[in-house]
Amino acid sequence: MTEPGNHLPLSPSNIAKAHTLIKPYIHHTPLLTNTTLNTIASTPQATSDLEGTSWEGQSPANPKIRFYFKCENLQKIGAFKARGAFHALLRLIEEKGEEEVRKRGVVTHSSGNHAQALALAGKTLNVPAYIVMPSISTPSKIASTQSLGAKVVFSGSTEPEREAVKKEVQKETGAIFIPPYDHPDIMLGQGTVGLELEGQYEALKGKDEGKSLDAVFTPIGGGGLNGGVATWFSVPSKEGRQKTLVFGAEPSFEGGNDCQRGLAAGKRVEFVSTKTIADGLRTPVGLHNWAVISDPSKVAGVYSVSDDQIKKAMRLVLERMKVVVEPSAVVGLAVCLFDEDFRRKVEEEGGQDGWDIGIVFSGGNTTVEAISALFTSK
Repeated sequence: MTEPGNHLPLSPSNIAKAHTLIKPYIHHTPLLTNTTLNTIASTPQATSDLEGTSWEGQSPANPKIRFYFKCENLQKIGAFKARGAFHALLRLIEEKGEEEVRKRGVVTHSSGNHAQALALAGKTLNVPAYIVMPSISTPSKIASTQSLGAKVVFSGSTEPEREAVKKEVQKETGAIFIPPYDHPDIMLGQGTVGLELEGQYEALKGKDEGKSLDAVFTPIGGGGLNGGVATWFSVPSKEGRQKTLVFGAEPSFEGGNDCQRGLAAGKRVEFVSTKTIADGLRTPVGLHNWAVISDPSKVAGVYSVSDDQIKKAMRLVLERMKVVVEPSAVVGLAVCLFDEDFRRKVEEEGGQDGWDIGIVFSGGNTTVEAISALFTSK
C-alpha cells in the first residue's frame, strides 16, 4: 500500500478524487426502488412475530419507509470491492511507479470478494496478483479469482494462518500488500458508493430540491464500506439540507456483531469466529475503519440481525425484486424490516413523512446451489 506519509485524509473531497480516478474501471451501478418492499417495511410486524424477543408485549412500530437500493451486486466481480481495489492499486502505481509495482506485484488475503477485486485490478493494470485464500473458500470464488489471472495460494481460515502465508509470499516475490479493508485508500474507494448513491437519489427526486436521503445502511465486515460511505455523508452535501444518517448492519449469529458489541463496550473487538450465512461479514472491524465507525458524528448506530432474518430479507429480494444478492448484502434491509428499535426510531423521527433510506446491496457472489441449500436446510 501507499506509505503512511502519503495517506490521503478521509474526506468527501478525496472520495470525489478517488471516483474520478477509478471511474474508467468500474460500473456505475443502478439505484432501484420497489413499491412492494416499501409497503412491507411500512406495515407493522405481527404481534406473534415479536414473541420471544425483547419487544414481546409491545405494540409493533408503524414507520413509513421508502427504499433506494444501490446495486453493488451488479458491480464488476459482483461486489463493491472492485472500487477499493482499483483505487488502492492506482494510488500505489502513482507513488512507486508502474515499473516497480509490475515487477514486484501485489498480494492480499481474502475469502472471496476482495480476492476477485484485486485479481481484476491486477489483470486490468498488468500487475501480478497473489491471493491468499482459505482452503474453505467458496469454490466459485476461488475459480473466479484464478480465471482473472491471479495466483491463488491456500491457507487456513484464521487471520494468523492467512497472515503467515501472506508473509511467505512476500518473502518469495517482494509483492506489496494491499489489505482487504483496513487502509485509507481502500476506504476512499469504497466511499464512492456513497457519492454515486447520493447523486442518483437526487436525480430521482427531481424537483424536490432540498431533500436528502434520511439514512443509509451498509453491511459491516471489516468496515471499509461503512467507513467510506460515512465519510462521504459526514457533512450535508448542500447548505440548508439535513445530514444523511449512516448506519451499519451485522449478523448476530455466534458473535458476528463485533462492531455493535465493540461500540457498546467502548473498545474494538479484535477477533471474530462465526459461521454466519453472511460469510462476507465474518471479519473484525479494522483500525482505520473503527476510527470512523466509532465516531457518533459519522455513524449514527450499528444494528444486528439473526441469520433467519437475513434469509427472510434475501427471499424478499429474490422473489419481489428479481435481484440476485448474497446474504451479506441484505443485513441492512433486514434491520429495517425486523428491528423494532430502528423501526420505532423511524416512526418517531420521520413522523407522517417517514424516511427515505438508501440500502447498499454490497454483493451478489453466490450460486444457484448455495441459494438452494440455504432455503432447503432445516
